[in-house]
Amino acid sequence: MSLSGRISTRAARLLRHILPLAGALALLAVFPVGAATVSGLYTVEVPVAGGQPGQLRQGYADGLEKVLIRVSGNSNIRGQAGVQSLLEDAETLLQSYQLLRGEGGDRLRMSFGAVGVNRALASIDAPVWGANRPLTLAWIAVEERGSRSLLTSGAGADNAGSPWSAAFRQAAADRGLPINLPPGSMAGNRELLSDIWGQFTSRVKSASGALDHDLMALVRVSRSGNQWRAGWIFDGMGMDEGEQSVTAGSERALAEKVIDRWADAFASRYAVAAGDVGDLPRVEIIIQGVSTLQDYGNIIRVLDNLTPVQDVGASRVAGDQLTLRVAFSGELEQLREYIALDTRFVPLSKAEAVNSEPAEQSSPEQSTEEPPVGAVQESADAMSDPLYAYQPLLSGSEEVEETFESLYEILHYRWQPASVISTDDAE
Repeated sequence: MSLSGRISTRAARLLRHILPLAGALALLAVFPVGAATVSGLYTVEVPVAGGQPGQLRQGYADGLEKVLIRVSGNSNIRGQAGVQSLLEDAETLLQSYQLLRGEGGDRLRMSFGAVGVNRALASIDAPVWGANRPLTLAWIAVEERGSRSLLTSGAGADNAGSPWSAAFRQAAADRGLPINLPPGSMAGNRELLSDIWGQFTSRVKSASGALDHDLMALVRVSRSGNQWRAGWIFDGMGMDEGEQSVTAGSERALAEKVIDRWADAFASRYAVAAGDVGDLPRVEIIIQGVSTLQDYGNIIRVLDNLTPVQDVGASRVAGDQLTLRVAFSGELEQLREYIALDTRFVPLSKAEAVNSEPAEQSSPEQSTEEPPVGAVQESADAMSDPLYAYQPLLSGSEEVEETFESLYEILHYRWQPASVISTDDAE
């Protein structure tokens, strides 16, 4: 093809992206959706007997099983035909691992490839539950020794470090289910506590108005003989089906049963069927600081020329925030690495992505790169070094279902054109 032909082809591709944006720039209103993007779905930590090859292989299998439960949304995934073969070949899906040494024994932290895991589930005809998940505001009242208390969040809450709070937080992390607990300021509200116990939603719903959530769960936990019992009702998202309950012998076991039931219910509604996973993964990229059509054109051109990128399309525009849907080949981490080569794309921290605040460019000390494969380090406390972070989404109300069907974590950047001088812009 001649040079003029190549230029015409590139110009046509660019116009195909820019023309729809000209009208979209006028659509500045955004509609809040309470879903959350869950990062860390494919990262897991399990105990291991040691660092010998056979011990590591068992750790890979144990870790992959936990990831398959999270990503399929099925707590009984081991019973699915074909899962055993996947577990035996777990190392083929592994991207990185760390052997963590601690007084309580060795642990193995692993990251599996998101695209590979999703395709593996599809290969055994299992559903795939994506990274965008309903955010549940959990009002949990616990009755112990004749006294009732409300589980709340925040370091200053009386029960923030209680076995019950820790059990529910850990169970939610294990299933990749975003939950919020009410703030500590509500712990002393006896009328609210009474309504939660009686499962009367009116006053609780009013108290929930300023708190992020997709739906509420009103939970009452009490002792029943030598067992604990949890009964709950949902309010919102069409999940209002009357009280459900489980029993277990310990705080941890009860929390796991409750969260398992919640996660299984949400996944049955929002997981993508195996036949819809597709060979070409797509990811949403949200870019802040896009103020002109020139910015937009430069962003599209850069992404379109990256080796893994197969297609780029504008999804929506809100103020100076642009959302693109990008089809790519390979693994998501490879796409991140290619984008990082252009310093005009400044990655946002999770807090910055949530708050939509301008961010300073990351310093080398703030790097989020994975450690080298096989690295050994001292184990950190699991609660002070969480494997999950939840990011509220903003989406048009008509796109809610599409948002929940997105399989991959949303990537967040700030466009900073002054940070690099590129001769490519002069083309």
